[in-house]
Amino acid sequence: MSVIETAMANAADTGPPLLEIDGLATHLGHSTNPVRAVDGVSLTIRRGETFVLLGESGCGKSMIALSVMRLLPHSGRIVAGEVSLGGRSLRALSEAQMRSERGGRVGMIFQEPMTSLNPVMTVGEQVAEAVRLHDDENRMRVGERVVELFRAVGIPDPERRTGEYPHQLSGGMKQRVMIAIALAGRPQLLIADEPTTALDVTIQAQVLDLLKKLQRETGMGILLITHDLGVVAEMADTVGVMYAGQLVETNSAREFFRAPRHPYSRKLFRSLPMAEKRHRGLEVIRGIVPALDQPFTLCRFVDRCESAIDLCRLQAPPWRDNGAGGYRCHLAPGIDAKQTAKDTVAPALADEVSGTLLNVTGLKVHFPIQRGVLRRVVGHVKAVDGVDLAIGHARTVALVGESGCGKTTVGKAILQLQRPTAGEVWFDGVDVARLDSARLRGLRQDFQIIFQDPAASMNPRMLVEDIVAEGMLAQRIGRNRAERRALVEQLLLQVGMQPRAADRYPHEFSGGQRQRIAIARALALKPKLIICDEPTSALDVSVQAQVLNLLRDLQDEMGISYLFITHNISVVAYLAHEVAVMYLGRIVEYGDVDSVLGRPLHPYTEALLSAVPVPDPERNRDVVRLQGDMPSPIDPPTGCHFHPRCPRVMPVCRERYPDRFRSDDGRQVSCWLLAPQHDGSL
Repeated sequence: MSVIETAMANAADTGPPLLEIDGLATHLGHSTNPVRAVDGVSLTIRRGETFVLLGESGCGKSMIALSVMRLLPHSGRIVAGEVSLGGRSLRALSEAQMRSERGGRVGMIFQEPMTSLNPVMTVGEQVAEAVRLHDDENRMRVGERVVELFRAVGIPDPERRTGEYPHQLSGGMKQRVMIAIALAGRPQLLIADEPTTALDVTIQAQVLDLLKKLQRETGMGILLITHDLGVVAEMADTVGVMYAGQLVETNSAREFFRAPRHPYSRKLFRSLPMAEKRHRGLEVIRGIVPALDQPFTLCRFVDRCESAIDLCRLQAPPWRDNGAGGYRCHLAPGIDAKQTAKDTVAPALADEVSGTLLNVTGLKVHFPIQRGVLRRVVGHVKAVDGVDLAIGHARTVALVGESGCGKTTVGKAILQLQRPTAGEVWFDGVDVARLDSARLRGLRQDFQIIFQDPAASMNPRMLVEDIVAEGMLAQRIGRNRAERRALVEQLLLQVGMQPRAADRYPHEFSGGQRQRIAIARALALKPKLIICDEPTSALDVSVQAQVLNLLRDLQDEMGISYLFITHNISVVAYLAHEVAVMYLGRIVEYGDVDSVLGRPLHPYTEALLSAVPVPDPERNRDVVRLQGDMPSPIDPPTGCHFHPRCPRVMPVCRERYPDRFRSDDGRQVSCWLLAPQHDGSL
């Protein structure tokens, strides 16, 4: 540990608190029956410390951050408690004074950079705006300071990038711009609300490394909000677990991962998907989070807790402080009084292949680039450029790779939502790429899709009942509305939602709840194949376990096949039978999931797997650092598309795209390292 890191660690342990939250209570809605979004939360963050808030959607994590920033929605208000930064009360400040604090002493990185950046302003001007407002020292050299910030957050060629617009940047680059804006005011405290949720594991590793580097250099405290236990292990000094508006546990990261105290925390760990759990169901947290529009006089977790005792239903649990942290429970730590969960062996159907359901050969999707008044075609975006894959009945093929590599386009082309430029798509013996619209409509019942962004795929003016039943109506399932309503309620229960959700609109639900509605809609027609486009990326660990168990159960009971598009490697390890690794429109490695994840052969697969955060703070990862961004599919590099970023590049890689070689375990790998004449030396 360096001198700076040692000093930072000592400051985090013994220095005065940077942020103090004491008894914070934040309510939403009407005062007569408010939603108690935050209910008596207390925590402290010291300089150089990273405090991670963990918990399910709707538990109050983001509302704590918005309360600190005083950026609550119109119906929100702080009704009790104190928030102090560096000994100064933020609640006592006027709105004008608070504006100087936001972006000044307190910076914030929001979850979705595309909705936080102004699409009609260059990213350089957006960072410059923050410099002018909050950095008095650099008001006379704003342009130079913007370039310095871009360089500090690792944006290559910063002088050129300052003149670009958000849509011209990758997801990782947009998130770096958000970090640059947050750093422009030299913050003492940085609040990061799910800053890596939408990022690939390689970009996520870069962003997390960047945050740690900037923290070491500046000594800022970080309040990090996430639901990814791997990110918690990577970043946290202290962990706070939220449930139903309350903190139910705080502890040092090492102690939290060694021996979580609260039953809810322990259940989160048991819900994690991993390879060794593949042949048994994941443990789930039964039921749903209680509604927060009620006063609580007993344990909030009692109806979902398998360890509950009679006392839990009689009075609210006390906060048990052990000096280094604490937890809110009647039981002593580590006791599962009524632990009843069993490892359930999955039926064997999912491990049998009874013929091929989907066979894709030579699939290409090229988008024309048109310019001029006459809209002449001057080039093509080669989004998918020759993909082959096959999915058997009751099998799952995972498709992984960085954003922009063409994964989603492959899924849309299979479903004919995007007509292929070339190639064949055989589904259950029919080449769907050659069907006309009328014949294709009749097959729609057999293949469905779960989109990555559920909010964008739902009509905001339709009730959930109508959204889920839309496909039933089109395919004439159910004799009347009452029968369809019963089916909708059954589907909502299947995905862990209350039947009364059918009478509400999509905007009334959290992101995780909307994703469950989208899954219910896809299941409504009992399809043979479902394209799952990042269906669990917005879900908490506990809800993710429910969804994965549901998908596995449906596969076992109904023989459904999945093309599972994701960047969550732990989900791939748990759910998939085969995995295809995609890079710049082509599959570079394809084979059995155990072989690919256990011994990656392509350098890109190796880099991808090395970047996956592991939920164990004691384990040090040896991350393979990839230089730069993925090249543009408009003008891919000559030779192997990966060679500009490959740490094992050879001269032949720059000259010719590699053939598809078959390894000794049956995998197909497009890499010259596997060529028969290659002796393994570099």
